[in-house]
Amino acid sequence: MQSDYKVENILNVKGLKKEFKIGSFTNVRTVHAVNGVDLGIGQKEVLGLVGESGSGKTTIARLIAKLYDPTDGKIFLNGKEIPHKMNRKALLNYRKDVQMVFQDPFSSLNPLHKVGYTLSRPLKVHKIVNGNNNIKEKIEELLEECGLTPAKDFTNKYPHELSGGQMQRVGIARALAVNPKLILADEPTSMLDVSIRLDIMNLMLDLKEKNGLSYLFITHDLAGAHYMSDRIAIMYAGFLVEIGSSDDVINKPMHPYTQLLKKATPKPESGLEPEKLDITGEVPDLTKLLPGCQFAPRCPFAKQRCSEEPPKMLQIDENRFVRCFLYKH
Repeated sequence: MQSDYKVENILNVKGLKKEFKIGSFTNVRTVHAVNGVDLGIGQKEVLGLVGESGSGKTTIARLIAKLYDPTDGKIFLNGKEIPHKMNRKALLNYRKDVQMVFQDPFSSLNPLHKVGYTLSRPLKVHKIVNGNNNIKEKIEELLEECGLTPAKDFTNKYPHELSGGQMQRVGIARALAVNPKLILADEPTSMLDVSIRLDIMNLMLDLKEKNGLSYLFITHDLAGAHYMSDRIAIMYAGFLVEIGSSDDVINKPMHPYTQLLKKATPKPESGLEPEKLDITGEVPDLTKLLPGCQFAPRCPFAKQRCSEEPPKMLQIDENRFVRCFLYKH
C-alpha cells in the first residue's frame, strides 16, 4: 500500500507487526496481534480504526504511542523515522507530539490524585509552563477548553467525585496539556453513557479545528467512526482489510467483513435492531494464522483460493484499498 505513505502526513506506519509470547516454558505460543499494517494520517485528519475486540486496534495505538516496541515495521512522524528503542529524552520529545486518550476514564486517572495535580504533571515533566501561578492558570484554561466550567470547581476534586463524562474530559485535557500534534483515542466513548457520547465526540472535533489536531479514532462502532472520521480503516485478526473515505466505506463497503459490520449496526428505521446475519464460524485463533485469508472461514463468498493463499491489499482508486480476492488480483 505504498501510495498511502505521504511525506506530508503527520504519521506514516509501514509494515507494522507485533507478536506476543504466551504460555509456559514447555508450551510457548506466539500471538500474531498485528500483521504488516500500513497506514497514514494527514494533518488535521481523523482516521477511524474499526474492528471487533481482538482485531489489533488497541495494539496499533500502543505501538504508535511507544508503549510497546514493534516486532517489525517502521513508524514515521512528520516524515522522520522513529527508532524502536529511544532514550528518556527522545521519548519525552516524541510524547509531546503523540498523546493517548484511554478507553476507561475510571482507571486511567489515579484515584489518589486531584484533578489539578493530574493536569500539572505533564506541564511540569515537559516544562510547558513554569511557576505555580502559571501552571494554575494553564490548568484552568485546559479545563475550560474541555467544557469543565467553572474550572475552579474541578481542580480540587478527586476522580470519584466526577461523572464518567467529566473524567474523560479530564483525560482529554491531560492529553492536550503538552500541545500534541496527534492524539490516539482508544474507544474514548465506549464506556460512557449513550447520552453523553455525542458531546465527547463533538468536543474532540471542536478541539481538532481549534488546535489543528490529528486523531487516530479507535472504535468498534462503525456509525461513530463515520461521524468522527475523514477516512475509515477496517481491521480483522491483525490485518488491515479495507481503507477509504468515511462515506465510501459506509455507503459502499467492499470487503465482506466491512459489509458484516455495516449490517450489524443498529438502524433507527428498524427499531434499532440489527439485521440478521448470514454468517457462521468463529474469530480465528491469533496463535495459528491461517494460510489464506483470515476471514475465509466466516465469509459467505469464500472460494478455495481464499483458504490457500493470502490476498494482497489492492488499490481500487486514489484513497481506496481492499484486501480481498473478490476484486482483481
